Amino acid sequence: MDTFYVALHIALLYYLITPGSPTCLTGCSCTDDNLGRSLICMETSMGQIPEDIPHDFIKIRIENCHLTELPRGAFSQISALEFLWLNFNEITLMNIKSLDGLTNLTELRLQGNKLTSVTWTAFQDTPKLKILDLKHNRLDILPEHALRHLPALTYLDLSFNQLSVISKDVFINWPLYQTAEKAWGKEGLVSNVVLALHDNPWLCDCRLKGFVEFIRAVSPPIILMNSYLMCSGPASKAEKFFHEIQLKTCMNPVASAPETNITLPLGANATLTCLVKARPGPTIQWMYSLKIIRGFAATETHIDEETVTSQLVIPTLHLADRGLYTCMANNFIGNSSVSITVNINSSDPSALLPPPVPILSSDENPYIEIRIAKQTVYGITLEWYAATDNPAETWFTIHFGKYDSHKKEMIYIGPGINSYTVSDLLPVTKYEVCVTLKNHPPREGQCIVFVTGSDISELEQRERLIHIIVIVCAMVLAVPAGMYACTTEARFSCVDHCVKLWKKRRLHGEDLQGAERQGTFDSLQAASDEGLCRDSEEKPKKRRKSEDKIKAGSAAHLY
Repeated sequence: MDTFYVALHIALLYYLITPGSPTCLTGCSCTDDNLGRSLICMETSMGQIPEDIPHDFIKIRIENCHLTELPRGAFSQISALEFLWLNFNEITLMNIKSLDGLTNLTELRLQGNKLTSVTWTAFQDTPKLKILDLKHNRLDILPEHALRHLPALTYLDLSFNQLSVISKDVFINWPLYQTAEKAWGKEGLVSNVVLALHDNPWLCDCRLKGFVEFIRAVSPPIILMNSYLMCSGPASKAEKFFHEIQLKTCMNPVASAPETNITLPLGANATLTCLVKARPGPTIQWMYSLKIIRGFAATETHIDEETVTSQLVIPTLHLADRGLYTCMANNFIGNSSVSITVNINSSDPSALLPPPVPILSSDENPYIEIRIAKQTVYGITLEWYAATDNPAETWFTIHFGKYDSHKKEMIYIGPGINSYTVSDLLPVTKYEVCVTLKNHPPREGQCIVFVTGSDISELEQRERLIHIIVIVCAMVLAVPAGMYACTTEARFSCVDHCVKLWKKRRLHGEDLQGAERQGTFDSLQAASDEGLCRDSEEKPKKRRKSEDKIKAGSAAHLY
């Protein structure tokens, strides 16, 4: 009889720990040991954290299972959980309440994921956390109060990430560091705190001064897993260890110019020089008539670690080029500027005033083909081709702004440049951009009208383009040459109809055809025949070649 009970006990135990049993998840294994009950899922394509995980686990290990995010309250029902390992997944997003309910968690390992940031306030729900492993992610910033909610932490691994600049205040604000000497100075309470910060691309300029000094002063009970931290930049300090370098305090930019008043003859080449001293290195922009000059040739030369010379070259001076030019330098501390006045001498009295903008006939209007060549999350890149007699000397003007605005921003583009990037676009906004010869008004075929999409979530921002949804829906609004064109008579109804249709479908939660397409315009070609913007009463629009429309002098505009 005793033998029977022993056999029954063994069979019952085997049934409980066998994968696929009612108390375990399919494709996973469940075990019991001296630490308690454990769930182990390895190389199972679950995609997301299961909702039916039993509540009695002390340890959960889900690795190589293609998880992409830690959603809100993912383990909130497993209040006894102490060990959570989610290594080698594809986690890119961590919800602010992803650790809700895990008051007993002592170990969290997220090695080998794709986290670019961590919601550090999430650790308010894990006051007992002692081990936090974040190595081999993509973290590029560590806020000053990142460790504020980790008073019990004794192991922090941030190695093999993308950290370049960090403040020593990250550790000064750490409650455990603040109380270290008082608590660990007592007999019997000595403990070690291990930090791993190696193999990050540290940028050893003035911004890292405090952190470098902190690393040099680190002593037990705080221990660096690898104390030989190395600089990745700038070039003068690359591949040097922290203990080999001396860093200076950061300095506000100071801009100056050898000459602040220049007079040159009409048609001459002008070179404006600006000298900037700053720590860290500044960003330098040239302004003319309160507009940023993006088309002129500006070059920078680094004289030493804190001195930069910027030169703005204005080829073949025109009367329209005279005026006040400003060199603006800024870094994270502040900014500085210096202005240079450009005067032009002309032997022709009639040339003292700039000539009026000529009104060109359709025969004299050069052929300019413009298209959207590339999209980013918040902008587009334009490319154009102009059939001119002297392309090496041809200047262009870009007219850019909201569609219904009569006053557009004008940017002058120098010879030899045929692309321009528009950034910082607003969502759900209609824009117009035109490319013309310098100082000429826009004409037929030289403009593109496009509509940006709606704002999207943080996760989607990392993976998608905000314009794709609207461009697929309103393919006549923003397409490269060779796709659809709207005639002048139809363009307004076409734009408005597409926008209304898109908003209506968004309101009712419908998915637009092709809305999930990503990438380049090549992915939109297939959608151009789907008639997304046509209703039952509207006649299908004919496909036209944009180049033929422009050359024929018709009233077509590319959108």
